[in-house]
Amino acid sequence: MYASEMREMQDEELVDLFEDLKEELYKLRLNHVTGELVDTTQFRSTRRDVARILTVLHERELAATIAEGEK
Repeated sequence: MYASEMREMQDEELVDLFEDLKEELYKLRLNHVTGELVDTTQFRSTRRDVARILTVLHERELAATIAEGEK
């Protein structure tokens, strides 16, 4: 998922997606340990999606802080 798509989502949707991706990472790790994981590139894409979500949430937090400071 692209960051531009994530910026269009609401905060609640991003938090829900973040929780889903963290759970998916857990399952990927579990499958990797048990030898069931075939495509290990899923780790990288999932971790990057998590980082994108955290970046978008942090951008919004900073924008809110700046807007609050201007008042």
